[in-house]
Amino acid sequence: MKLLYLQALLAIITISISGCARKNFYAKTPVTDPAVYAKLEQNPTAFDSVTVQAGKHYKRGAIHRLFWGKHYRPVWTTPVTLPVLDLKTIKGGLKFDKLGGGFQTTSMTLLDSAGVPYALRSLDKDPVSVVPGVWRKTFVANILRDQTSAINPYGALVVAPLAEAAGIPHSSPKLYYTLPNDKNFGENADRFSDNVFMLEEKYDGKEAITPDLGDAEDLVSSKKMLNKRFEEDDHFIDQEAFAKARLLDLLLNDWDRHEGQWDWAEYKKNSNTTYKPIPKDRDNVFYRFQDGIIPWIFSRNWAIRKFESFDDDFNDVYALAMNSEFLDQRALAQVTRQQFDSLAVVLQTQLTDDVINNAVKQFPKEVYKLEGENTARKLRSRRNQLREAAAEFYKILAKEPLVVGSDQEEKFEVKRLNNDETEVTIKRKSDDAITYRRTFYTSETDAIKLYGLAEDDEFEVEGNVDKSIKVIIVGGRGEDEIKDKSEVKNGSKKTWVYDTKRGTEIKPGPETKDKTTRDIRVNAFDREGF
Repeated sequence: MKLLYLQALLAIITISISGCARKNFYAKTPVTDPAVYAKLEQNPTAFDSVTVQAGKHYKRGAIHRLFWGKHYRPVWTTPVTLPVLDLKTIKGGLKFDKLGGGFQTTSMTLLDSAGVPYALRSLDKDPVSVVPGVWRKTFVANILRDQTSAINPYGALVVAPLAEAAGIPHSSPKLYYTLPNDKNFGENADRFSDNVFMLEEKYDGKEAITPDLGDAEDLVSSKKMLNKRFEEDDHFIDQEAFAKARLLDLLLNDWDRHEGQWDWAEYKKNSNTTYKPIPKDRDNVFYRFQDGIIPWIFSRNWAIRKFESFDDDFNDVYALAMNSEFLDQRALAQVTRQQFDSLAVVLQTQLTDDVINNAVKQFPKEVYKLEGENTARKLRSRRNQLREAAAEFYKILAKEPLVVGSDQEEKFEVKRLNNDETEVTIKRKSDDAITYRRTFYTSETDAIKLYGLAEDDEFEVEGNVDKSIKVIIVGGRGEDEIKDKSEVKNGSKKTWVYDTKRGTEIKPGPETKDKTTRDIRVNAFDREGF
């Protein structure tokens, strides 16, 4: 069946590529009226606002839309009036700091007079950088460029009121048009002039801390947060706050929530440090991809499943969780089914019809006429189904959870309580404080993976039951001690030990499967994901 799909897909692509293989894909200017553009080139101060089309180049005929999807083409090509960006006056004056590191979006960091950072990001994208070099000047590049039309370019404007009502930190993006040959961008004028951009707060560094973040001491990236979380035994992620933010992602159909899409507010209390999530980069909310023959085939479960379309229903929660799997596994391993359900109920209460209706009115009025009521209806429907989506999300996470220690000495205790329940506890050796505790259920979990990371850790497994969950122990660097006093009467061995032979002491039981080796790579654990 897959082969037939692929053969059909190749045939369709062969028929339709002639409409995509344009030498110059992008429009010369987003300005709608050529006379206005000509005047702006002669006199940049002629207008303080300009009517633009964010993506004139996404307009296509009926045959193209049939094969490649209608997507949000009418939104990209709808004229919208935006203010002109004046770096000298906005936010009291902004100056260039550094270029952004994104592969598809043109972006830079700007600073105000107090050193508060802002991100200036293009609304349109160019995904050609992800294409192998040999294909970059062919129709393949233009096909990928054309599929940017699956993004609602104004979707991020709707997120702020929803996040505000939910008590989730957020930026408040504003849209601007940048003038032709804008000398304020200096040597970057060619890249940033004559385009449509989004300006928003950037949560990076102490200068960017706002009153809404309370007594936060710093703002850090996911990379720094994850490194500190695994280096120290007194650094923790606020997992309930992250779970709530992830449920909002599901509501918004935001499928691209990898670790680079988050910043973290750092809080200190006594000797402990806690990190609370701040979502960013809302480019893919309300994604609409599966409305053409070829995208529909591409988004099948056996192909690029993550390209899930925004609909009245949660059609595929797993698809929405694929890009965020790395961070979800490391930042949600303590959240229970009951907590997910409670958070879903809270969000349902906070995101009232009035909140949703007000949020979609943040679309430009011309866009609201096209998408406002449709978006509001879908949000209301998804909100009403959020508990079911949360349960499905939890089920995905509970399948093979990661329970990770730190580079300090810890004790992992596993108790096979009964046929249905297995309890896992982590204690700091320094003060015997419990830093992790959760009960897992045989009906939900296939395997629990314990990672000791560095230093001398202890692992103890006990309990006599008829059936239980497989426990995988990865000792990590250091001289680890593993005691397995458990017994599971039915099934294969349920305690698997991975570590180096040297420096590892194992006191096996009937459930122990010794997988130790001389290869130090057995203890590898990806901390950053970048």
